[in-house]
Amino acid sequence: MTDVVVLRHKIHGLSVEDYAETLQAALPELEVTLAKTAAEETELLAEATVATGYNISAEQVEAADGLELFVCTFAGTGHLPTETLEANDVALESASGVHGPNIAEQVLGYLLSFVCRLDRAWEQKGRSEWNHFQTGELSGSTATVVGMGPIGQTIIDRLNAFDVHTIGVRYTPSKGGPADEVIGFDDADMDDAFSRSDSLILACPLTDLTEGLVDEDTLLSLPIDAIVVNIARGQVIETDALVAALQTNMIRGAALDVTDPEPLPQDSPLWELQNCYITPHNAGHTPQYWDRCANILSEALQEHNIS
Repeated sequence: MTDVVVLRHKIHGLSVEDYAETLQAALPELEVTLAKTAAEETELLAEATVATGYNISAEQVEAADGLELFVCTFAGTGHLPTETLEANDVALESASGVHGPNIAEQVLGYLLSFVCRLDRAWEQKGRSEWNHFQTGELSGSTATVVGMGPIGQTIIDRLNAFDVHTIGVRYTPSKGGPADEVIGFDDADMDDAFSRSDSLILACPLTDLTEGLVDEDTLLSLPIDAIVVNIARGQVIETDALVAALQTNMIRGAALDVTDPEPLPQDSPLWELQNCYITPHNAGHTPQYWDRCANILSEALQEHNIS
């Protein structure tokens, strides 16, 4: 009898077989089974109490009479049939927070590369050129982090350790958080924060409020030495405005793990700009992914009194 069924979904190029094995090791008292085919998914969902994977259809939920919990292996749940899950008394948990440490480290890598001018060092090395240059420090700088979910808060924690003054932007600033200052999405408050920011880090969900948040006006407010980092969604930045700002040295540089459009077309001017780092939407990858998902599922079992 299967207690936990692992659906056959691949994510971040990781083996779902490894996920099943990780879960079984973490939950030795339960029977964890990987569904390798569509037929096995149907069969195992009919008997399992818990299912986990990237997605589950409304039809699958309706047919899974004993299902009590679905644990999504993705941080977002907008693609799931939430109304059907709720109507069938199936609790829903996401992998929110699973990306925090690895994305925060990548953000620090971007910032340190700019501040320490490692890009110049790498260019000089390619020319076998020994030529001293001046660098800076993160310490004493100011960073604004837009979005204070698990990822944003982890980024702020890491920045705090570098003695960076942090400004966090969240929908409900009264909730506070680890930032030195916490503000809402009020235009005047954000404009003031941007004008004081050595780095602007986007870690927010894509919503009507955040789409196009970083536009020409925002880029004008940033100091000329500011760095823009986007690990949110490409549409949070107006691409044409960013290209213009980078081409005219309106800001120091940008580091983009996400772009609009995505994948970034080969003819995009962003590829040619030396003051723009681009990574192919891989900040979320970590070898600890399944271990963290297993921890989230284990905690969800306790929270929902499922054994």
